Amino acid sequence: MVVIPAIDLLDGQVVRLAQGKRDQVTVYSKDPVAIARRWVEAGATWLHVVDLNGAFDGRYLNLPFAERIIEACGIRVELSGGIRTKETLTGALRTGAARVILGTKACEDPTFVQEAADRYGHKIAVAIDAKAGQVVSRGWVSSTPLTPERLARSVVMLGVETIVCTDVSRDGMLQGPNLSLLSDVLAAGPRQLIASGGISSMADLQQLMSLEPRGLIGAIIGKALYEGTINLREAITLVASDE
Repeated sequence: MVVIPAIDLLDGQVVRLAQGKRDQVTVYSKDPVAIARRWVEAGATWLHVVDLNGAFDGRYLNLPFAERIIEACGIRVELSGGIRTKETLTGALRTGAARVILGTKACEDPTFVQEAADRYGHKIAVAIDAKAGQVVSRGWVSSTPLTPERLARSVVMLGVETIVCTDVSRDGMLQGPNLSLLSDVLAAGPRQLIASGGISSMADLQQLMSLEPRGLIGAIIGKALYEGTINLREAITLVASDE
């Protein structure tokens, strides 16, 4: 399992939202590259970069910042948020991203997802963002009739290897991951699952490590790093000790 620091970008600033709500924002830095270097210096091998403007408005305004992070840090970066057209997908991959995550398109346009998976293979992942047992989309503000398990089965059949699963109600709340949700999504058969939402302590990471044999490959950590409830270097050492 890999610990993946999150860098959420809103108007070019590094922020965290409470439960994904745009009006509950905390700004941590106006220098995304400096934050990225901070996590790399602590031992990160992956970064999770989210364009919140893209997620909310469908426009990838922060792509230049993501590109600078990739150029400056030289490690693997996964990009997410507002990737809803072929042009945006191509632009995200052109930055050198190791993985691009599709969220809303996975709910609305299976053909788009299948074509992307066929063309780009392991570079395409799907985000399953869940709230009260249902998948939400468009920056977590639109409800869908999909359950996490149903969407997971669908995208696996489309050829997607990696799923990023988030419990929206726990994101930014430091309440611990939703192990039941993660277990249900793993049962749908993805080759690889990345956990997100609520991870707040080393104990949470230890719980997630119990799901590694079933295909959990990563844990995205955001607020806990910025608030200091998890030390990144110590977290990386913890998960490495299980190898």
